[in-house]
Amino acid sequence: MLSADETQASLTGAWRLMLGKADGLRLLDLSADGFWNSFFGIVVAAPALIVGWVGIANEIGDPDAFAGRFSMLVRLATVDIGSWVLPLIALALIAPRAGIGGRFVHYVVASNWASAITAWLMLPSALIRLFLSSASQAASLVSLFLFALSMVLTWRMTNATIGRGASVGTAVFVGMFIASLLVLFGLQTLLGITVPDDAGVQSLSGLVSTG
Repeated sequence: MLSADETQASLTGAWRLMLGKADGLRLLDLSADGFWNSFFGIVVAAPALIVGWVGIANEIGDPDAFAGRFSMLVRLATVDIGSWVLPLIALALIAPRAGIGGRFVHYVVASNWASAITAWLMLPSALIRLFLSSASQAASLVSLFLFALSMVLTWRMTNATIGRGASVGTAVFVGMFIASLLVLFGLQTLLGITVPDDAGVQSLSGLVSTG
């Protein structure tokens, strides 16, 4: 379990990377322990993620059955965590062949902490979904704005972390985004989750389904 100071330093480092400042890496623990500890970012993100899962489960789960909504919440959690972790496993296999093996640990550590920040960044969208219809214009505008902002910040984090120039950083960003989408839609299909066309942003990990 990481201390509060270690968690704060890691989040600060990730935030600096999201602002495009490569010196944020100095605040991250890039050791073997730091690599595995960075997955604590999932725990940091969990409260914000849960708000999103509850809102979506209330929308698309059985409104008359608690068990149905709880089952949907568990499946949504599985989709989000899978979309977070599985693309990183794929990158572990590809990175050495792509010439970025030396930055793999840097990217995973930075990405895990940045994803925690992104989850909280998307919280206003989740709260609107929880208390208002996601089909409302306000919900759609807030969701799209926050999604676009999170993508820009993630792209900057990737460029700063990979440190191989904008072209390589952008290629990694696009590749990871596509991998996350494939995992997202694959797990949704596998787990029998159907997201309505008007559901808007449907995952706090930054992935969307729009009609």
